[in-house]
Amino acid sequence: MTNTLDWSRCPAVESIPGKVSGAWVFKDTRMPVSIVFENLEAGATIEEIMDWFHLTRQQIISVLEFAARSLDTPIPPRPVGHGGDAHSL
Repeated sequence: MTNTLDWSRCPAVESIPGKVSGAWVFKDTRMPVSIVFENLEAGATIEEIMDWFHLTRQQIISVLEFAARSLDTPIPPRPVGHGGDAHSL
């Protein structure tokens, strides 16, 4: 993901200094949130991720829904330069 999400607004995760180097992890675990995205990108299913990392479907869905909602935030248009036409000299 190219944009950094504000994970502090996701109730399913936490970041505690000194716990997994302050990475965003699923609440009450040491499992980084990034593990879900990395494994989905590699072709894993939600069921496989649940089995491999001992996460619940609700934990995974909460994080995916949060990320999806965050992508719905409109991005303001970039201002067009006022330098004029490149052909007019």
